[in-house]
Amino acid sequence: MNRRKSREATMKLLYGRIINKGEYEDLIEDFKENAEENIEDIDFSYVIKTLKGIEDNIVEIDSEIEKYLSGWKISRVSKVNLSILRLAIYEIKFIEEIPYRVAVNEAIELAKKYSDDKSPAFINGILGNMAK
Repeated sequence: MNRRKSREATMKLLYGRIINKGEYEDLIEDFKENAEENIEDIDFSYVIKTLKGIEDNIVEIDSEIEKYLSGWKISRVSKVNLSILRLAIYEIKFIEEIPYRVAVNEAIELAKKYSDDKSPAFINGILGNMAK
């Protein structure tokens, strides 16, 4: 199983949930049916556990994001960046076996791949301030 691919799938599903407001089970089935890339390396048990964990802890995760936004409201954060931040903060706070630096680095890599040029620095700033 490939954790990076699993993390990327989780971020895409989080984004899909923000946009479509559907149930995770339906979004996962749609993802599996319509994926253009090979999904055999994706650890769907990690994906499901993480999605449920984020949903169960969304208030705490979002308040953590808002704490470090410096004058912004969470509603101003792009949906892609919000998905990346929610995933990274969940991994940092709730999955002990994932080192902090790994969660931050993976979040930055997702931002480089799926967001605009300023997003990696934005994501790094939020997560870096959390560490202090």
